Amino acid sequence: MPTDQHTVEAAPGSQHVRVEIDGRVVAESSRPVLVHETGLPVRYYLPPEDVALELLEPTTTRTHCPYKGDASYWSYRDGSGRVRTDVVWSYPDPLPEVALIKDHLSFYDTAADIVID
Repeated sequence: MPTDQHTVEAAPGSQHVRVEIDGRVVAESSRPVLVHETGLPVRYYLPPEDVALELLEPTTTRTHCPYKGDASYWSYRDGSGRVRTDVVWSYPDPLPEVALIKDHLSFYDTAADIVID
């Protein structure tokens, strides 16, 4: 739940977002949900239909955010078997304040190249 010191807002966007890992396009969307949260860069949450889910594997990692809810994570496996652990996350049941991100996926910008047009 947002406070006076910490806010979080989810809003539909119209930017074209392309996500690449090791030069491979793993997601591309023109219907992101943008999350603006105090102290963090803008995060782009993409609908699962716009993500190459066959390249992702669910992990057992779970985290809790008091502003968004409980997150689940996925790892990326490239064609050679190399795995990048927990590079994608999603909120299957987010808090009401950010309901727009339900089941959308977001990528860590430290593990993926996120290109915004």
